[in-house]
Amino acid sequence: MDLSNSTHDFEADDIQNLIHLLEYTKDPTIQEQVLITLSNSAAFSVNQDTIRNLGGLSVVGKMLSVPVTNIKEKALNALNNLSMNIKNQEVVKVKKVFGYSVSAYSEVQVLKLLVNLSANPAMTEHLLNAQAPFLLSLCDSCTNKDVLLRVLVFITNLTKHMKKDKSTVHSEYNEDSVFSVLWGNSTLCAQKLASLLHHNDTEVREQVAELIMQQC
Repeated sequence: MDLSNSTHDFEADDIQNLIHLLEYTKDPTIQEQVLITLSNSAAFSVNQDTIRNLGGLSVVGKMLSVPVTNIKEKALNALNNLSMNIKNQEVVKVKKVFGYSVSAYSEVQVLKLLVNLSANPAMTEHLLNAQAPFLLSLCDSCTNKDVLLRVLVFITNLTKHMKKDKSTVHSEYNEDSVFSVLWGNSTLCAQKLASLLHHNDTEVREQVAELIMQQC
């Protein structure tokens, strides 16, 4: 199979072969190329379903554990495209995504994926229960703008869903969970948001204002 061919023309057998290749090869060069190809193919909704149905989500997810930065980044790109599909969102392992130790570049890729997941109300409780003790520390004026904006959108999405579905608000979350980190210490969170209202970037200020309005 020629990986340079248009991914729009891929049949289910082609995608199955890619998934098997990714699952069994130990060659990082091949792993990276397969992940790029799968990521490109996931731009088409029919391929998103095919990859899920063939068990590809778990195979791509396992690549987050490969000790090669480029492989991890390509896996995140693929998961980000695949998570545009609601059914796929329910399969993506939130714990693995949060647990991924990221570089400055990959941090944006992780948050792109988390923003996609947080847009789905059905994912709210899973995300609130995920362990993310670091999350509130990213709500800082020193944080890279792209990272900060995505963190704020992520929190805004969860806030909207919690407001509509009160059943997600309860006391059973672990102390390091997203819920406890953000809402267990509401005073600290409020202070950080108030500080960000004076951020030098207009987009950040507008997103903070929207988040605060959602919390009212």
